[in-house]
Formats: sequence, C-alpha cells, structure tokens
Amino acid sequence: MINELLKIKYPIIQGGMANISDGKFAAVVSNAGGLGVIASGGNDANWVREQIRICKQKTSNPFGVNLMLMSPYCEEIANVIIEEKVPFVTTGAGMANKYIKLFNEHDIKTIPVIGSVAQAIRSERAGALAVIAEGMESGGHVGDITTMALVPQVKEAVNIPVIAAGGIADGKTFCAALALGAEGIQAGTIFIATKEAPVSDEYKNLIIEARDIDTVITGRSFGAGVRIYKNELARNYIELEKQAADRLELEKLTVDSHRRAVAGDLKTGSFMMGQDAGLIKEIKTVKEVLENLVNDCKLEYKNINKKLNDLEI
Repeated sequence: MINELLKIKYPIIQGGMANISDGKFAAVVSNAGGLGVIASGGNDANWVREQIRICKQKTSNPFGVNLMLMSPYCEEIANVIIEEKVPFVTTGAGMANKYIKLFNEHDIKTIPVIGSVAQAIRSERAGALAVIAEGMESGGHVGDITTMALVPQVKEAVNIPVIAAGGIADGKTFCAALALGAEGIQAGTIFIATKEAPVSDEYKNLIIEARDIDTVITGRSFGAGVRIYKNELARNYIELEKQAADRLELEKLTVDSHRRAVAGDLKTGSFMMGQDAGLIKEIKTVKEVLENLVNDCKLEYKNINKKLNDLEI
C-alpha cells in the first residue's frame, strides 16, 4: 500500500487545493495520519517557503507540496522545494517530466496527477514514484475520463503504484478504488468540509447541502475544464461559453473567484468541489474523516465478501 511507501498511517493523500491547503492545514492532515499537501497554487516562492516552514513547525510527519505547473513561479517554487528538502511533491495542470528528474536528483519523490494512460506512462519513464489517476468526478481542474474507467487502465499500463482520485468520499468509494487496483486514494472535497479547513462556513455548507447534479464543468470550450458548484458565476460563465466569448472575457469573470469562494461569496465565488459532494453530509474533523474512510472501507470489504460467498457458482 502507498502508506508504507510514504511512511504514513493511512493510504490517503490530501489533494493540493489552492487557497485552502496551506502549511497549517497540511500539518493537521499529516498529524492525523494522512499525507498533508501544501498547495502552491498561484502564490510566489516566498509564500511557499513560509508555508513549508509553518508545516515543519507543526508536524514531524511526512508532508508534500503540490506544484501547479501552470504557475508563473514554477521554477522558483521548485528551487524552494529542493532547498527546504520537502519529502514529496505532487504536480498538476501539465506534464511534470523535467521536474520529476530534477527532484529525483535531490532525493525528493514526485507523484504527478495524471488524466490518461499516456500521461501515466510518460511519468513512469521520467522516474515518478507513483501516479495519481484523477477522474473527471473531481473538483477543480479535470480531464475527460471517469475514475472508474481511468484507474484500472492506468494500473495495467504502469509498474509503479497508482493512487485513485475523483468521486471518493466514503468507505464504499474508497473500497471501490482499491478494487480497481489503486494502492491508495487522493481526496479533496471531503477535506474542505472539515472543522479545520481554512474556508468559510458558506463553502462548507454548500458541500454538505450539495446534490449529485449540483456541479458543472466550466472552461471546456478552450480545453481547460474546471468542475465547480453550479451558482450564479457558473451559470454566467457557461452562458458566455455558449455565446463563443473569447478566453480573455471568460478569465475576467473568474479572476480571484476561488478566493472569493473561500471567503464565502455565494454569487461570484468559484466553489470547486467534486461530484462526490452529495455523499458528504456532515462537517467532521480531519481525524474523523481519515478514520471513517478507513474503518468504513474495511466494513464494506467484509460486506462484499459476504455477498460473494452467498453467490451460487
């Protein structure tokens, strides 16, 4: 299991959520037994260094940094990660091959988020420790393949561990991910709906109240899909896309929109969340989230075994 490789208690990675998973929150996750991850997002290298040091002060357990490859500060942040000797890096929004090789030279393990078999193969060749196969059910930036279809195909294609992400928020979905061949999971939405998450109560309550149909993917018209809650901003964005608005006009609508969501702006905030929000009914502590995921997964495994044993073959 991936927990043995990462030297953590549970095989669960907290997703790198921009404007949410800072050094303090990553430390909470790591102290509770998962792998906490600081999200670099669009922040500069000095901010990332500060958050790494905060995390080190608050936990002695392993943690990681998510390197957002679209960031204009990517090179500088990579150097900070090396200087601060961060044990693990996850990457997103692009191919990380050159950074995988760079980090390997400094004994820093890289786990890229990928959305296709081809990306997984290229990541393995570059020297990735593992890959996070993320389905389109996830919140935030997404591809076009579901977790159910992606994970087993990636598992067959590579020899490194596969971590499943997208639509995983309870014991059943955790168990399903393991059945698909994953060695562990990455989750994001369920960690936003925790008592320790540094987001507004409005954001947390939206997740708790969300139904299965309450998210939508924006940005598909120019190949950069982002799954968010279906509010006024989302509806305006989709309407502009239907009218073939240019990318600059669409970007004006979303400038700082996620920060507004974190602050609780229900109308113009971009509330990133996965389709699994409909499974989340209660705001819990991070510790409770991790323990419930694992314990409920074990219980579900027993239930499945019983169903199989009852079959007449």
